[in-house]
Amino acid sequence: MIKRIATVAIYVEDQQKAKEFWTEKAGFKVVAEHPMGPNAFWLEVAPKGAQTALVIYPKSMMKDWNERKPSIVFECDDVLGTYETMKAKGVEFLGEPQKMQWGTFVQFKDIDGNEFVLKG
Repeated sequence: MIKRIATVAIYVEDQQKAKEFWTEKAGFKVVAEHPMGPNAFWLEVAPKGAQTALVIYPKSMMKDWNERKPSIVFECDDVLGTYETMKAKGVEFLGEPQKMQWGTFVQFKDIDGNEFVLKG
């Protein structure tokens, strides 16, 4: 049986800049970083204690990267607090947090234009 999502890949121009974004602005930790060919690494980042990680994969190694758009929702206990913290660190949000019947959500972009959702 499948028991969890292990990783989700996102495709980036510059792995080191993406690593800085996810660790310094989003507060993630590096889970794995292993050489993978010239000028590339297998790079995984995740929130502290998470069971699922993002693989930050170089676009240069994936010819059809533009057809592989991520659809990732990050769950958090305090959406508004997380939004304020990330926004203060320069993260681009696509609007203000929205309250719905099922909870609150807000969308943001990383430095490569990939879109993600915070929900709680």
